[in-house]
Amino acid sequence: MDTERAEGGKLYICATPIGNLGDMTPRAVEALKSVDLIAAEDTRNSIRLLNHFDIHTPMTSYHEYNRFEKADELVAKMLQGTKVAVITDAGTPCISDPGEVLVQKCVEAGIPVTSLPGPSAVITALTLSGFSVRRFVFEGFLPPKPKKRDRAEALDRLKAETGTIVLYEAPHHLKETLKELEAALGPDRRIALCREMTKLHEEVVRTTIREAIELEPRGEYVLVIEGADPEKLQAETAARFDELSLEEHVQSYIDQGLDRKEAMKAAAKDRGLSRRDVYNALLKSEA
Repeated sequence: MDTERAEGGKLYICATPIGNLGDMTPRAVEALKSVDLIAAEDTRNSIRLLNHFDIHTPMTSYHEYNRFEKADELVAKMLQGTKVAVITDAGTPCISDPGEVLVQKCVEAGIPVTSLPGPSAVITALTLSGFSVRRFVFEGFLPPKPKKRDRAEALDRLKAETGTIVLYEAPHHLKETLKELEAALGPDRRIALCREMTKLHEEVVRTTIREAIELEPRGEYVLVIEGADPEKLQAETAARFDELSLEEHVQSYIDQGLDRKEAMKAAAKDRGLSRRDVYNALLKSEA
């Protein structure tokens, strides 16, 4: 069996505080003391955490730029019996973090993986926002500007998102991102800007996207945006389809790569019609 090949090696996913050291769990401290090696996003940052909790386990650097080759090295060590803990600079590894690559490679190699839950900026901001938490989508950082098409597609996808939206953003990109969100989602969409969470000067600004643009950025932010109103979204979608003839509607899906049958099915769903109704209407128009 693959798990037998690991010979005692194991990966521990350890959450660390996002600001307040009091949020470090006793279980995480115990794990970091007992493993053979800690894979840290930035060893210079993590050494302060380890010193605070009197942890003397050796560290190795594991970050965005070495995540593939270093993951292979760590997997090789674990297959020989090494127990490894992975930590990020703050919060839970794998969330917008290279830890997910290491986990995937461990799973493929049959190495046991366990997660020690703890602080998470995503969940903390979501619960502070005051918006619905029944459904939410975490987008992390939007695709960078050089990938214009990916970024545009991400923003377009968010237009139709009815669940609460959670994004990360750096201070030097905040205003520009907010302007893009205003163009995509509208100026009056409600937003919560969260910073310094769990710290002494924790701040949550609950406002609209347009008003948020006027704020002076200070530090890293988690943006929590209220989802689209389903009824308003449906009305806007119906109005957009009303501007198209049935033929243009079907053709728009064909242009996106669907075959004619699937295009008719999609158009029928958009308009609340049966596929037979669409087929018959198209036949009449072509006669």
